[in-house]
Amino acid sequence: MHGNQSKMMRWLIWALFFLISTLSASSSSPAPAAFVGVQDGHFQLNGSPFLFNGFNSYWMMSVATDPNQRNKVTQVFRDAAAAGLTVCRTWAFNDGGFHALQISPGVYDESVFQGLDFVIFEARKYGIRMILSLVNNFKDYGGRAAYVRWAEAAGVQVHDEDDFYTNQLIKTYYKNHVQKVLSRKNTMNGLIYMEDATIMGWELMNEPRCQVDSSGNTVNRWVEEMGSYVKSIDKQHLVGIGMEGFYGDSSPNKIKANPGSFKFGTDFITNNLNKAIDFATIHAYPDAWLPGKSEGTKMAFLEEWIALHWTDSKTILKKPLIFEEFGKSIRDQNQTSSSVRDRDAFLSKVFSIIYNLARNGATMAGGLVWQVMAEGMESYYDGYEIVLSQTPSTTAIITHQSNNMAALNTRTQHHL
Repeated sequence: MHGNQSKMMRWLIWALFFLISTLSASSSSPAPAAFVGVQDGHFQLNGSPFLFNGFNSYWMMSVATDPNQRNKVTQVFRDAAAAGLTVCRTWAFNDGGFHALQISPGVYDESVFQGLDFVIFEARKYGIRMILSLVNNFKDYGGRAAYVRWAEAAGVQVHDEDDFYTNQLIKTYYKNHVQKVLSRKNTMNGLIYMEDATIMGWELMNEPRCQVDSSGNTVNRWVEEMGSYVKSIDKQHLVGIGMEGFYGDSSPNKIKANPGSFKFGTDFITNNLNKAIDFATIHAYPDAWLPGKSEGTKMAFLEEWIALHWTDSKTILKKPLIFEEFGKSIRDQNQTSSSVRDRDAFLSKVFSIIYNLARNGATMAGGLVWQVMAEGMESYYDGYEIVLSQTPSTTAIITHQSNNMAALNTRTQHHL
């Protein structure tokens, strides 16, 4: 009897703790009710500027496909919300291959779609808004290569992956995917994706590039067509391209700012001037882009990269800018404490740049670190993984930035 009373007491304490934590989570993170918009070159929410600190977790839909693994998604959103992170970017695609969302053109795996339903549902619970990318430039998770293979299998003459941007059948495949995702009804809350304010915006592609036309014109025609197509279906959500920020022929004097002074088939200015595009993005990986260069050279590149795009976004595009991917790998140094210190120093520097630019007119809207993972995801590690519950020093730096950006939201209301 005494043992049963003890068990009952423990159960009551646990139940009380669970109730309190659930209530505090729901009260501190209200479900997004209003759509994020753009006005006068900055993001806006409920009539006020929307500045943020956020993160990438590309793997979420794939992991959530298995109901037994969904706790990993929940853990990341819970820990991210506790660190003040309010925007998450993830994939709304997986074309062919393992856990494919789109098995073949127009054929979808319902269990994978329900994984994405869960991701959006959980994000809403924790007050986190989603940026959903619709296809990959690279072969991971299918990408352009999968679409080109599908067209070839249908009897179409194709040359290479760059046919993705110009081939009529491939463009139809892509549009059909856009239509399918945007009109999806979430099985967990009954909301159609294009009516869900949890979604901050759509991205046409993760890191578009084009080898056959270095000018940026081929990608530009595709962006114009597909951006307009997305807007024709969904007039409430924002649309971005998903670009790394490489300059093209419209600003020849800036091509030298690209890593290695190369052209990558995109044009940051022209592509983002498309009227269907609401916000600009840049990515930067100085370690990968400038191999063999000194830390000082890499940081100087990074500072110039951010400053140039901020100026262009503010003065030419007149659209908000997200520093959408950045990070520092700890893999090369065997995850020693010094490598974590180096990463922390890198993030502190990047966050400081973002904050100082955001303070100066809100064109720089925020950053999304690459990338946050849950415990027990070692098979996904790429060197850039951040497990918030396991890296107190990094989590403290991220939380500090979240608090700074949140404070700016209040401050900038009186200045814009």
